[in-house]
This record gives sequence, structure tokens and C-alpha cells, in this order.
Amino acid sequence: MTMSFINLALKNIKGNLVRSMMAFICVLGISAFFISTMVVSSGTRASMQKGLQRLGADLLVVPYGAQTDIETALLMGKPSHIWMPQDYLDKISAMQGVASVSPQIYLQSLYQASCCSVSETFLVVYDPKTDFTVTPWLQQNLGRELAPGEVVGGADIFSPGNNGTIELYGTTLNLVGNLEPTGTGMDQTIFFANDTAQEIAASSVTKAVSPLVIPQGKISSILIKLKPGVDVRTVMAQVYLDLPDAVPVSTPQLFGTFRDQMLGLLGGVMVFIALAWVLSAILVGLVFSMSANERRRQMAVLRALGATRWYVLKSLIAECSLVAAVAAMVGSVIGFLGIFIFQSYFSGTLKLPFLFPSAVSLLALYLLSLALSLVTAAVATVYPAIKISQTEPAMGMRE
Repeated sequence: MTMSFINLALKNIKGNLVRSMMAFICVLGISAFFISTMVVSSGTRASMQKGLQRLGADLLVVPYGAQTDIETALLMGKPSHIWMPQDYLDKISAMQGVASVSPQIYLQSLYQASCCSVSETFLVVYDPKTDFTVTPWLQQNLGRELAPGEVVGGADIFSPGNNGTIELYGTTLNLVGNLEPTGTGMDQTIFFANDTAQEIAASSVTKAVSPLVIPQGKISSILIKLKPGVDVRTVMAQVYLDLPDAVPVSTPQLFGTFRDQMLGLLGGVMVFIALAWVLSAILVGLVFSMSANERRRQMAVLRALGATRWYVLKSLIAECSLVAAVAAMVGSVIGFLGIFIFQSYFSGTLKLPFLFPSAVSLLALYLLSLALSLVTAAVATVYPAIKISQTEPAMGMRE
């Protein structure tokens, strides 16, 4: 045979355009849905991982009952007002296995006030002497600590007037840089040191619509780094015993409630995808079977002209595989673009942290979608292809 089985498959696709389009649309839709779901899942996990790395802590100690507020604040950037005694720092520092501790104070800017150029923004106050959340970035990118009156923002914080300044409670502050994106609420957070916070609070009495109040002797959370080899559970148990009004949360367990909800939702979606993929394979198989049955005479003529059963089988499977491959490629691109274009809307509406996956991750998902589509096409067509390829030429030509 001088005609390759690929050329024959292409001719058959053109000759059965309507049925080929039905299979194409079916595979395209499931590929787009699969890719978009996987990108969201991968991006959400990457976002939470980046957020935990930004904290740089092994444990986070918060007031009793404030675990959900802390998760919401860090995950979605929703301001939170929680307080506990500052002397907890000394008690935790004295615990066996604790390498270092650092306090943070959580505040928020006023809502649509003339004295705040950013509305209801999460503000995090840190101690430069002990901090290990923002300080590593400052040393790497600025080579120094923040000076009084300077702030650093998350990836989504910008100067409203494009002049490099932000006004908080009537005080003009210099925005000296932005941290790398995490996809979490930390991207919408402003970080500054204790001395700047006290300066803002003092001047807000006369400059702001409403003064900034920072209770004396109070902090919002304590970040803990443990010594190498120390069991996290041992330190957590000690915190429970010594600080009855505080709750320790290991950073791998942070966002646990959200993670459980996400896994449950993702599990349901994956079941739906699996069912849809099975139905897609059945539909593709039916469409292909109808097309193949109509071409029994064509296949018989090819056999009579010297084509082998293997040649006929390859051409039939290649026909469906080509349709599936192109549909998977187009559907994957549509899924990627859809999430990329609407990621902000999607994340805000569903309250999901999201960080667009790396190029390597996207390529892996793309190849996975393509492989699944080709396997689906092969499984859906192998039985009718084998059946028709085994038809004797004389019998096929009489039909």
C-alpha cells in the first residue's frame, strides 16, 4: 500500500466531519474541565505551601478560639483583631526545645477613610530583633532593616498615587518593596516594624478619623522555631499545659480546615471528572463504531487491494487518536487560558488562595491530559477497530 495509514485516517476524518466533530467536542470539553480543575488544585496547594514558607515557623501560638480567625487572616488577608498577653513570649522562650520566638501584632486600616489610602487592609507588625518572616527578604533584597516610616507590602500592595507612599491613619509611609507572591492573603498585607506602628498610633489621635489603638502589653500571635530534632508534639503539649488561654498550631496543620474542605470538594470534582470521562469514552466509541460500520465496504476494498489487518486496525485507531489528540491540545489550552484570565475573579468568588503553577507543572498537566485523551481514544476504539479489521474482504464487500 502506497498510502500511509495516517493519510488514510486524515481522509476518513474529512469524509466524516460531523461525527468527527462530535468526538472532538466531547474530548475537548472534558480536557478543558480536567485541566482547569487540576490547575486550580495545583495552584491552591502551591499557594498554601508558599504561605507556610513565608511564615518560616514550626509552630504558631494564638489565643484560644482564634484559630479560624488566624487562618482566614493569613489565607485570605481578612483583617483580624486578636490579643493575648505579651509575657507569653518569655514563658515560651524558656520551654525546652524552643530555638527562637517572635511576636506579631495584627491590625487593619480603616474602611474608606480619608486618612487611609488603602481600605480595610491587613496590617502585620513585627519585632525586627526576633523576626524571621520579613527580615530574610529585607536582608536579601534591601540589605538592611526597615527604617522608621517604611513599610513592605505583599505582592498585591501598591502605592495608590504611584509615588511610592501609602497613608495609614494620617501618617505617610514609604513603600520600599513587595514580597514574592504566595497567592494567599499575605499578598494583600502590609508589614512594618514596632517603632513605626507606635509612631502611627501616636499621631493617629490627631490625624486620623479614628485612632489606631494598640493595647499595651498585648500581642496577636507568637511564631516559634524549634531546635533541630525536637518533636513538635512535645512542645505543643507544653504550651497547652503552661498557657491555658493559648493554642499552639503546627504550621503543617495550619489551614487544616480549609485543606479538608478543599480535599472534599476536589474529591467530588474528581469523581465527576471520572464519570464524565467514562461517558466521553462511551460516546466516542459509539460515534466511532457508527462511522466504522458505514465504512465496512471501504475497509473490505482495502483488504482486497492487499492491505493487512494490522494496516486497517492502525488506520482506524489513528483516526480517533488524531481527533482526540487535537481536541485534548485545544481543550487544555482553553482550560489554561480560562483560569489564567479569570484567576482573580475565581479566587475571590470561591475564597480560594491561588498561585498560578510553574511552567513545569503546567507542562506536566498538559502532557497528562494529552495522554489520558489518547488512552481514552484507544480504549474506546480498539474493540470496533479489531472487529471491523477482522471482517473478511468478500463479506465486507457484500454488505
